[in-house]
Amino acid sequence: MLYKQNLHQHSSFDDGKDTPEEVVLAAIEKGFDSIGFSGHSYMHWVDGISMTLEGTEQYKKEIARLKEKYSDKIKVFCGLEVEMLSEVELSGYDYLIGSVHYLKMDDEIVGIDRSKEVVQGVIDSYFGGDGLKCAGKYYEQMAELYKYGDFDIIGHFDLIAKHNETANFFDEQSKEYQSLALGAIEALRGKIPFFEVNTGGISRGYRKNPYPNEFIVKVFRDMGFGAVISSDCHDKNYLDIAFKESEELLKSCGYNEIYVLTENGFDPTKI
Repeated sequence: MLYKQNLHQHSSFDDGKDTPEEVVLAAIEKGFDSIGFSGHSYMHWVDGISMTLEGTEQYKKEIARLKEKYSDKIKVFCGLEVEMLSEVELSGYDYLIGSVHYLKMDDEIVGIDRSKEVVQGVIDSYFGGDGLKCAGKYYEQMAELYKYGDFDIIGHFDLIAKHNETANFFDEQSKEYQSLALGAIEALRGKIPFFEVNTGGISRGYRKNPYPNEFIVKVFRDMGFGAVISSDCHDKNYLDIAFKESEELLKSCGYNEIYVLTENGFDPTKI
């Protein structure tokens, strides 16, 4: 099987390269059964990354238009990637992805979904150069994600490791790091049903492998989470990048099914 759905999709309404219609046409060309848009929720503290409040309403109208226009060719879903701290209205969507891109440091909101040089600066400035302490703060905040919305999917659970293949901010195989991740997964168990195997770091050249890593995927399996695959797509040319590798990762970790969003909710399908 090759997964033919992507629910983590950005567009020109936020920080994506392509218009939603260009994405839909690319998905049809690739033989996708469905496509879900997940624009970044409005964040009052940053410009140029998230949708604006006015843009959010325009986005919802445009996805509704495309849903109708292409209904005979592909299913189109309207979702939202919700930054945990963004405090926006969450009604009116087909699904919600909950994500952590920023750390709340006293009165500051600090971005950690940045270049490895910027992340190193955050580690140096706020955590005394200790990458593991930064990871601890990230997972502490991730553990609170369910309190901020009725989310369907946990977005890029170990985003903090985005640059770790080259920067080595911390040892992902260490018991200390794994304990931090495990604690956050335990906190989210039974509260958010699905996690994503995310290939966005591959398309943007940060990583060679999808995340989460194998240890984390196995913990999600043991704790009963369902899995979806996404490309966290910002460029239609990478709509299904590394989906085969993601399926293989899930199978190697004991999964024999993946979930697909339908008009009746999420349904399992065999890998």
